[in-house]
Amino acid sequence: METDRAVIGALLFIVLIVGSNFVMYAIARGAAKGGKSHWMSALHDSFRKPTDNSSNQSMDELRKRVEELQKEKKEE
Repeated sequence: METDRAVIGALLFIVLIVGSNFVMYAIARGAAKGGKSHWMSALHDSFRKPTDNSSNQSMDELRKRVEELQKEKKEE
């Protein structure tokens, strides 16, 4: 019973490693070929572009207000 679970776990681990290697191979091959794949450009854009949600906007407003207060303090 214990060895069956260990074998299943080992096989699952091996399949996971082989699957992740295949995915990495496909990504590297697509990048090396230089072809314009839409999913890679979308992934690249999603990492570069910050999300504009309400919490980021409120933090930007707070940051601007703190900068204004610091400028006023320096002027006095």
